[in-house]
Amino acid sequence: MLSKEVIRNNFSKCARTYDQYSQIQNLCAAELIAKVKTNGFKRVLDLGCGTGNYTRLLKIKFPFASIRALDISQEMIQVCRKKLAGGNIEFIVADAEGIYFPEKFDLISSNAAFQWFEDLEKAFKRYRRLLKKEGLILFSLFGPLSFCELGQSLEEFSGEKVFLTASRFLDKPQVEEMLKSVFRKTEIREEIYKKEYASLADLLKSIKYTGTKGQGLSGGKPWSKESLAAIEAIYKNKFKKIRATYQ
Repeated sequence: MLSKEVIRNNFSKCARTYDQYSQIQNLCAAELIAKVKTNGFKRVLDLGCGTGNYTRLLKIKFPFASIRALDISQEMIQVCRKKLAGGNIEFIVADAEGIYFPEKFDLISSNAAFQWFEDLEKAFKRYRRLLKKEGLILFSLFGPLSFCELGQSLEEFSGEKVFLTASRFLDKPQVEEMLKSVFRKTEIREEIYKKEYASLADLLKSIKYTGTKGQGLSGGKPWSKESLAAIEAIYKNKFKKIRATYQ
């Protein structure tokens, strides 16, 4: 898995650009909040809050709740705090995997962050202890099929196996097994989103400026214009367009 320092740096660098490129994450957030059928929660914990787009939805859903919004990146928290100033929200810079609070929460929630965790099952056990008896943990995370078209195009271009960071994310059976080992009642659902981009460069910008590049590609070395053009031609030949899967 990625080091926490790499994760922190990736998201810190894109704190000012994230909102421009985070359409898929926002779609996940809207679908996630729609799963909550009550608005009676009083204590809410938002993990990996980023720039606060999902936090805002939580605040709208639970206007009288005390919300704690936590992110590993100080720069992300700065954007979040400015965006949501004036609400009953406490902003915390911290690693969500190592948190401890003396009080318990009605809802622990996270949108598109858990795929970056080193030990998600251990985190689930920690969160269970932070939940009230009838509390709920609600989250979305990306799976290993994300950016599969890019991975296949890079493999054809390089002639060797390519491991994108996303290809190492947990799959549905793995997450389901973890949940069942920790929580009394669980439900998991898979969604596949497809998004088209005008060019390969636009797709790579979206990955870069949302902080989701992981370790980066090709050892971190920039590609030449000729290489980008060749990869784009392969991509379009295989998939007819520059389309990305988000699992």
